[in-house]
Amino acid sequence: MSNPSPEDIQEHLKSIVASGDMEALSQSVLDLHPSDLADLVEALDEAQQVQLFSVLPTELASETLAEMEEGEDRGDLLAALEPERGAELLHELADDDAADLIGELEPEEQRKILDALPVEEAGDLRGLLLYDEESAGGLMTTELVSVAVTLTALEALAEVRIQGREVEDFYSVFVVDDRRRLLGTVRLDSLVIAEPDATVAELVEPVAASVRPDVDQEEVGRLISRYNLASLPVVNEFDVLLGRITFDDVIDVIEAEQTEDILRLAGITDEEDLRDSWMESVKARLPWLLLHLVTATGAASVILVFQDTIQHVLILAFVAPIIAAMGGSSGTQALAVTIRRITVEGGVSTRDSVAKELLVGAVNGGVLGVAIAGISFLVGGDPMLGGVVLLAMWGNQVVAGFAGAFIPTTLDRLGLDPSVASSVFIQTLTDLCGFFLLLGLATELLL
Repeated sequence: MSNPSPEDIQEHLKSIVASGDMEALSQSVLDLHPSDLADLVEALDEAQQVQLFSVLPTELASETLAEMEEGEDRGDLLAALEPERGAELLHELADDDAADLIGELEPEEQRKILDALPVEEAGDLRGLLLYDEESAGGLMTTELVSVAVTLTALEALAEVRIQGREVEDFYSVFVVDDRRRLLGTVRLDSLVIAEPDATVAELVEPVAASVRPDVDQEEVGRLISRYNLASLPVVNEFDVLLGRITFDDVIDVIEAEQTEDILRLAGITDEEDLRDSWMESVKARLPWLLLHLVTATGAASVILVFQDTIQHVLILAFVAPIIAAMGGSSGTQALAVTIRRITVEGGVSTRDSVAKELLVGAVNGGVLGVAIAGISFLVGGDPMLGGVVLLAMWGNQVVAGFAGAFIPTTLDRLGLDPSVASSVFIQTLTDLCGFFLLLGLATELLL
């Protein structure tokens, strides 16, 4: 007999939910991965969620809570549980995940759960809550394995065994001095094969990178990606080791940052969640659309200035939107490539980026200009018209390349997010220049 499909499992679980038998549901989901169970929990109402989490095994319940989408839902669920139950779930999690969860609660709700935790554990969480959630401090966990530089390999291995029992998924053994200042890392295989009386000082390797707790999470992701690190140490201004950031946390950061950039390139703020209702989506998008309406109206007003020219050469009404649209497409391409370079390289030269995109725009503009000129000549039969269209297309492509590189790199140098609705302004600029070049040249050369 074949195994049931995921759809069959979902339907079976929904039928149990509909019956209201949470005990039976808790038994049916024991073999589910926490990520899959989180999807099911998010489909329940709050009362059902609380009932299910009251009967689920603590470890499974805590992992499922951590896998739920960040936001009000899981925070409301944690707050709705008894403080003692909430403390049990947080106790099972790594302190960085626990801090993320409790950070979604109101101060009074936080206090109730923290008071139910052991004093030392509650103190660690309060310390992590002091950091901005989108900073290195907000991502780090204080749970790590470290050894003193003065130990022998045999002593260090014994220390790793002791600390490793309390630390989840450690990838690096950090080496510190007597003041807990970070000196480097030592590989586990180096400790294992080293002579027992060899010192850690002989085996230590320098760290590829470290960060201060106030560093932005995007920079953390860039460093881990650049140096292929399993974990990144977090140190204070005196190089004292505070914690570590693991690659699995950074995967979530990279996904969040890329989603944010994609939305902002489209003129949508990150206030809109992918699961928002249609009314919430309207509230998030409409302000940017109204701004675009104003800027687009300004660009289109150029047509009114040259309406006499259009009346004499009607084919211009056919060509104008093509030139404007091609400029917008090229500008968005240049913008996307430039923002990608900024994200990967952590900053790029404005001069180099602009020079490259100007050259790309000039070459593409020449090719596209010849193509649209040929079309215009076939339709209108006027060689001079073809020349005007060629120059307008070529000029607008150059403007598009310049704007697509200059705007984001300048914003980045000013410390502003280069992806914030840049495409809206580039689209307006290329529309304005495209209309002005075409109609201005036509007025001078064709009338």
